[in-house]
Amino acid sequence: MISSAFGGILAANRVVSEDIAKLIKKQNLFVEVIIAPDFTKKALEILKERKNCRILKWKNPVFPKRQIRTCFTGILSQDRDTQIEKETNFNTVTKRKPTEREKKGLLIAAVATKHLKSNSVALVKNGALLAMGCGQTSRVDALKQAINKAKKFRFSIKDAVLSSEAFFPFPDCVEIAGKAGISAIIQPGGSKNDEASVKMADKYKIAMVTTGFRHFKH
Repeated sequence: MISSAFGGILAANRVVSEDIAKLIKKQNLFVEVIIAPDFTKKALEILKERKNCRILKWKNPVFPKRQIRTCFTGILSQDRDTQIEKETNFNTVTKRKPTEREKKGLLIAAVATKHLKSNSVALVKNGALLAMGCGQTSRVDALKQAINKAKKFRFSIKDAVLSSEAFFPFPDCVEIAGKAGISAIIQPGGSKNDEASVKMADKYKIAMVTTGFRHFKH
């Protein structure tokens, strides 16, 4: 049995056209908020037929440069994570280099994990997010969560790419990824056991790149 998304938020990074609105209607997704830079007139007519759905148009937000976290004994003030990975940040550490298709997927996956609670991973294939695992005390658990979720929705993981927002302390995640058919990995690197993870990636012919930047959101 496949469970559906329920009571969520649908966000778009482009103008919602009539065709997109028709697809949303056809899928019969129950979303309480739809937000996008803009909507065409026809799209609005279709979307306004939905009951109890808030349609929002967003403007370019201005975020504060600092973030505040509270704790029992005070507060923590830290710089906002504004890092966005680019191909120029890629350092290929395995024998096989990522293909152009894999590079594009790795960049998307890296953006996803940046915004997930640690420990987190994301699986991407053909430009789409398949599944994510986040908020786990173990990176292995986060990866298993993502793989199980992708399988639950009958997504093929073969040749998907994987992003981890922090380094792999051990090669176990790479081994799990290899057995699942994942073809490329992006991660910060910097662990004492990096060499073991690289050897495991080479064993499964996985292309792995490191960026030298750790997101690790809490």
